[in-house]
Amino acid sequence: MGPLCGIRIVEFAGIGPGPFAAMLLADHGAEVIRIERPGARRGPVPLDRSRRSIAVDCKTSEGVEVVRALCRTADGIIEGFRPGVMERLGLGPDVLIGDHPALVYGRMTGWGQTGPLAQAAGHDINYIAIAGLLDGIGTADGPPVPPLNYLGDFGGGAMFLAFGMLAALLHARASGEGQVVDAAMTDGAAYLSSMTWAFRDQGLWREQRGGNILDGGAHFYGSYACADGGYLAVGAIEPQFQRAFLQVLGLGDDPAFAAGLDHHQWPVLKARIAGVIATRSRDDWVAAFAGIDACVSPVLTMTEALAHPHHAARATFIAVDGQTTPAAAPRFSVSMADPPRAPVPIGADTAAVLREIGFAADRIAALADSGVIAGE
Repeated sequence: MGPLCGIRIVEFAGIGPGPFAAMLLADHGAEVIRIERPGARRGPVPLDRSRRSIAVDCKTSEGVEVVRALCRTADGIIEGFRPGVMERLGLGPDVLIGDHPALVYGRMTGWGQTGPLAQAAGHDINYIAIAGLLDGIGTADGPPVPPLNYLGDFGGGAMFLAFGMLAALLHARASGEGQVVDAAMTDGAAYLSSMTWAFRDQGLWREQRGGNILDGGAHFYGSYACADGGYLAVGAIEPQFQRAFLQVLGLGDDPAFAAGLDHHQWPVLKARIAGVIATRSRDDWVAAFAGIDACVSPVLTMTEALAHPHHAARATFIAVDGQTTPAAAPRFSVSMADPPRAPVPIGADTAAVLREIGFAADRIAALADSGVIAGE
C-alpha cells in the first residue's frame, strides 16, 4: 500500500539524513532493503522502521557480488558515505549503473561530492553555518543558536535527497536512464533560505540577528514569556491579526503601535507587549485568545504536544512497537500507506531477500558459513 508501492530502494546503513530519507520512502510504500554489516550491534532505531534488513560484508568480493545482484533488482540506492568510499568498495555509480542503466544512485553528504570541503568532517551545525542560515538564528545580544539538527540533516539533507530520488525515478521511468543524485546538506540548507535571499536582494533583510520580521525582531512575530514560565508564540504579521492581538492585550488603542514596520520602534513595542503577557499564565492567555484569529499559540513541550486536541484529531503522533513517533506525512486521499512497521533486527531478512533475487539455498548457506552474510 502507499503511493510508492512497487518501488524498491536499497539503503546502505548510515545515520541521520540518509536513514530519514529512506524512512520517508518506506513509510509511503516503497520497499526499502537496508544493508548492514554482519556482527553490527544496535538497539531499536526508530528511523530504521518500515524496512527489511540484510547483513552483508561489503569488504569481501563475494559480498560485493551479492550487493550488485541485489542492486540489479532495485530502482534506486541510498548511501551516505564520504565521497570515494563506495568506489573503493567496488560499488560506485559507474559499477552499479553499469549493471543496471536505469538505476537512481542517491548520495547523501554534508558538503557534496565535489568542492574543497568534500572530504572534510562535519555535522549539521557546520553545514548550516557556511550556508548562511545559522547566523540568522538566535537573539540579537547572543551567539547563533543551532535549531537542533532540523535544518541541515533533515530539512536540507533528507528531504532533498528523497525529493531528488523521486524526481530521478520519474526520469528513469520515462527514459530508462538512471543517474546520480548528489544531495548535499549545504546545498539543501541554502535552498531553504531562498525567500530570505529574495528579501535581501530587495533591501528587506538586515544582516543583524533579531532585527527582522521573521527572526524575532518584530514585536508581532516572536515568543513571549508568561507569568508561569510558559511561552506564547505570536505570528500576527498581517494588520488584521495585529489588531486582534493588541485588542486582547488591551493595547488596541495605543497609538505607539501604529509604527508597524518601523524596526527602530520594535524594541520598545516588544517590551510593552512582554510586560503585559508576563502578567498572566500561558494557559490563561490561550483561553483569552480562544476563537480569535490573532495567530497566537502556546509553545508546547513535546509531552504537551502529544495531548493537543488538534494532533489527537489528526493522529499526528502514533505508537510503533510501543514507541511514540510522528505519523507519516503528508496524507493522501486515495493511496494512503499502511502504518509504519517497527524496525527489525539486523539481518532479519537476509536469506529471504537472497532467495527472492535468485540465490540457491546451498549458496546462501555457503555465504553464511563463510561470514559474508548473516541473519536470524
